[in-house]
Amino acid sequence: MANLESLKSALAEIKDLQYISAIIGWDQETYMPPLGAKERGEQLGTLAGLIHERITSPKFAQLLEQAEKEVQGMDPDSTEARLIKVTRREFERLIKVPARYYQELSETSAVAYSAWKEARQQDNFKKFQPFLAKIIDLRREYADYFRPYEHIYDPLLDEFEPGMKTKEVQAIFDELRPQQVELIRQIGARPQVDDSALHQYYDEQKQWDFGVEVITKFGYDWQRGRQDKTAHPFTTSFGLNDVRITTRILPDYIGSALFSTMHECGHALYELGFDPALARTPLADGASLAIHESQSRLWENLVGRSLPFWEYFYPHLQAVFPAQLGNVSLETFYKGINKVEPSLIRIEADEATYNLHIMLRLEIEIALISGELDVRDLPDLWNSKMEEYLGVVPPNNSMGVLQDVHWSHGSIGYFATYALGNLISAQWWEAINKDIPNLDNQIRKGEFQELLGWLREKIHHHGAKYEGKELVQRVTGSGISPKPYIQYIRQKYGQIYGL
Repeated sequence: MANLESLKSALAEIKDLQYISAIIGWDQETYMPPLGAKERGEQLGTLAGLIHERITSPKFAQLLEQAEKEVQGMDPDSTEARLIKVTRREFERLIKVPARYYQELSETSAVAYSAWKEARQQDNFKKFQPFLAKIIDLRREYADYFRPYEHIYDPLLDEFEPGMKTKEVQAIFDELRPQQVELIRQIGARPQVDDSALHQYYDEQKQWDFGVEVITKFGYDWQRGRQDKTAHPFTTSFGLNDVRITTRILPDYIGSALFSTMHECGHALYELGFDPALARTPLADGASLAIHESQSRLWENLVGRSLPFWEYFYPHLQAVFPAQLGNVSLETFYKGINKVEPSLIRIEADEATYNLHIMLRLEIEIALISGELDVRDLPDLWNSKMEEYLGVVPPNNSMGVLQDVHWSHGSIGYFATYALGNLISAQWWEAINKDIPNLDNQIRKGEFQELLGWLREKIHHHGAKYEGKELVQRVTGSGISPKPYIQYIRQKYGQIYGL
């Protein structure tokens, strides 16, 4: 197995370079001074070029080919066979794209990120427009390297959700959309719940401390991670024992930090649960972004917005904020955090409307990449789509087209994975409750060990050994389906709104 071991050594060096890139990317979004953007872009571009050069070199190609021969005859589900399969897939993807492309995308994205932050702060889309136009051009160029394709968006989607086609996602969304719209219509006809208690002054440090208490209970290991503040919450990994999260705290709304902390903790728990044998290999990663999102949404929503969760944690929260919540009942608070109301901001959208934000973005991305939409017309289309899908119109671009960070990073093809993650989280939840029938009672006691253990065994441990669709099939016995999610939100919001 000499060639396999040599390949693993080469992959370990590549993984190290990726972690180094992640470190300076984390710093860019947390502590880097504003004028560092251009140089940081050059640094990220250099690393992107080095990584691409390593993976697509003739020496690496030869090592991969020789290692493939060594694993022939092995169990196709063995770690070695899966490592070769995943490496071959990544090699075939990257060999089609010149190193110059990745370097240019990294440099453009780093500067675009700073332009996006400034544009959002100043509510000035035109400051971001030329950078976004450049990114769209680059992403079209990327798709062109994969001709022929069924749909120009397929190569972009496949980068984040391996094996998925645009038509598959559209079919899932076509089944989901009318049912969500109908549920929202029914809820809209009922008296609205009162969430005013959430919109008061809440001390930022106390919000931070409560979030830390919650995710410590979930199982977040502070010896292997840390939390920082950022404009747009995210999770990043520098190795199996260094997985960091960020959160955003608003002094006049307790829900933002609370649920973003739980959400990012879900991502981190996934990365902290990879089999140590996968360290410094391409398998030390999530199966796909939809699977990753299924973990964050499960902890944020299926656990963190559940009644059993708050039967345990609400007295703690009342003790931290007696002036704000001392006279607010558990029922009022629970209904408040689950209020359904079409809103402007995706990351603060409720479970019943969130997927509509994603469908809107998917349609816009497809229009941009296919050339049906010019970047300069994006704000107008965004606003009209928001009115069509959610019945609200952003008062400015900062709360509209500039609200998400992803396009500045070049992450076109990314958004669909958020809604897919929602759907998959409900599929996991069905399976979990069959295997742990007293789960609600455990959560009422603040006990999450068995739940985390189930996720570790069924999902986390495997890392990227299986593609997302394949992992869902293995664990649940079915493909990605919107049915469990629809059933879940109908039952939950039927009780809250008396449908």
